Amino acid sequence: MSAELIIAADFGTTGVKLGAVDRDFRLVAWTREPYPLAVDAASGAAEQNPRDWWDAAGRGVARLSAQLPDLREAAGALVLCAQMCGVVCADSSGAPLRPCLIWLDKRAGTEARRLVGGVPSYEGYGLTKLARWLPLANGAPSLNGADPPAKMRWLRENEPETWRSTDKLLDARDWLVLHATGRAVTTYDCANLTWMMDSRAGRVGWSPPLMRLVGVDRARLPDIVDGSAIVGGLRADAARELGLREGLPVVAGSGDVCASALGSGAVADGALHIHIGTSSWVGGFFPSRRLSVAKHYATIASAAGARPLLIATQETAGECLNWAARAFGADAPDDNAIAALLVAAQACAPSTQDPLFLPWLAGERMPVDDERLRGGFLGLSLAHDRRNLARAVLEGIALNLRWALEYVGGERGACKGAMPVVGTVASDPFFVQLLADVLQRPLQMLDDPTCAGVLGVSTFAATALKWSASPWEAAQCCAHKAALTIPDSGRADFYAGRLAKLKDAWRRTTPWFRRAMA
Repeated sequence: MSAELIIAADFGTTGVKLGAVDRDFRLVAWTREPYPLAVDAASGAAEQNPRDWWDAAGRGVARLSAQLPDLREAAGALVLCAQMCGVVCADSSGAPLRPCLIWLDKRAGTEARRLVGGVPSYEGYGLTKLARWLPLANGAPSLNGADPPAKMRWLRENEPETWRSTDKLLDARDWLVLHATGRAVTTYDCANLTWMMDSRAGRVGWSPPLMRLVGVDRARLPDIVDGSAIVGGLRADAARELGLREGLPVVAGSGDVCASALGSGAVADGALHIHIGTSSWVGGFFPSRRLSVAKHYATIASAAGARPLLIATQETAGECLNWAARAFGADAPDDNAIAALLVAAQACAPSTQDPLFLPWLAGERMPVDDERLRGGFLGLSLAHDRRNLARAVLEGIALNLRWALEYVGGERGACKGAMPVVGTVASDPFFVQLLADVLQRPLQMLDDPTCAGVLGVSTFAATALKWSASPWEAAQCCAHKAALTIPDSGRADFYAGRLAKLKDAWRRTTPWFRRAMA
């Protein structure tokens, strides 16, 4: 059967994007299907039902098939990427025992600090434990409880019956692949972020010493494969649910970070890109492992041959816009509400009298790692209205990214030129211009910035189907460049001053937040 299309899916925090990608790495058709997210701000809980992901995929494939009647016959492979750092507890039949604790869940902050702490300490980490983690995994679990080891320990302590019944501990994409094929596998990137994988070149694999440190048996962990591996054929029941043919090759894919990096086209050593979705990050591939314990970022082994991929993640970006849309009167954080927010922000020029927005609505990971931080507006006056607040939210997101880029951009070998920017908000020229002005870096817009994950993960399927020699070769073709946005140098001093205020606000408010959130 001739394979003319790849079906690629990117499962984010609020919905799944599905696309049909042709041999020229063009999106022939694409759609987005939302699914529920249960958040309890008081406890820090953030959960999703894995079945909701799969049901949304079925609706999405139906929409694609309505656009492309021959999709079932033309599809050569199905490949998936998804949000990372989740924990799905699956029983021996593959069924989820409870909702997934997604990356946004921060209930395990106490367990995280207990797991990694000790005396003597550095930046909250026990030095003895760092000495065990860093050489093997090139990092350690975050202090804020977002990473899987802390979540696993939280489950063991708070839900012992679920823990005893768990056969496999899986990330979001891993469960989806299991449901599709019947095989429990993961890729290097997701395995690395369990902090139980040895990421050293030539030794990549589950690490017995690190598994003992976390307290998880090897039997509960999936096998590790490359992102271009064909895991198996689509099972009969899964094929019926998706409306696709039984036996369709299912390719392992990757986490969303690696998929976005490939979709951005920035795959040369040291080339950086920015992703702005629900969360945000600065990332890029490097020839060797990099690590900053003090600033809370590192390279992980990517799903593409375990090549080091630097990620500096910030917890809330697009989610700040969703929050603002709701807070400013929208019934739901839909695209129209976000668009209205962006229009409001354009209606006022930047001013030193503008309020300062702290974008830490769900704590922060980088360059400070603390789930107890919270957001806020500083400097409000009777002169400010919705337009000023909307602009402040956008500036707060951009300033936080500049803070991260100060450190990541200083890494040895990091490129200094234009950076592609991808993600949902990256399609808005006003915001991209504001971001370029804040960063004082040229930004490369893409034709399909919202679908960078879909296009990026398709490079793994293209490699599996022999359309390309490697994901790197395919990535050079899938990043279709659009306009280059040049920063306004006249605003350099203004935004340098705003960044100084953000850092000062962090220093002054952190002690209060830690007391208030204790």
